[in-house]
Amino acid sequence: MPDQASAHRANDQETDRAGYSIQGGCLCGAVRFELTSPPVEAGYCHCTRCQRRTGTAASVNVAVDARAFTILSGQDEIVGWVHPDGGAEKCFCKLCGAHVFSRRGSGSGSGPTIRIGVRMSAFDSDPGVRLSYRQYVAYAAIWEPIPDDGLPRFPESRPPIASSQ
Repeated sequence: MPDQASAHRANDQETDRAGYSIQGGCLCGAVRFELTSPPVEAGYCHCTRCQRRTGTAASVNVAVDARAFTILSGQDEIVGWVHPDGGAEKCFCKLCGAHVFSRRGSGSGSGPTIRIGVRMSAFDSDPGVRLSYRQYVAYAAIWEPIPDDGLPRFPESRPPIASSQ
């Protein structure tokens, strides 16, 4: 049976979730979204796909609960692309080219979206999550060494996180 302090912490977390709301969007403002639950985690991806998509050494991604992610405006301006070898669908604003988020389905091709990854820079303000890992470091850009920041490093994809979904 949980102790009283644990019960209070759980209630505080539920209160935080219930009152959480943050918005964001693309560069031109056509695509707008809202997140109504705190992000699950955030990290750097050093894969070559992210390097080419962003023009940087790593992409900074925030994992969010798909049930708490809503497109507020600009649905018709979103264009998605999936690499021929597979992976998550990368979603861009077709007007300004900004990469706003990625989504991955159930794997059945017809199932619901189960994972959303929002680009950290797409949020209007601090989403309240800090970077906690670096993945695909085996492919890190040679021209920008990875700093010694103490974050766990994974040569390939990081292990899956536990999900409450």
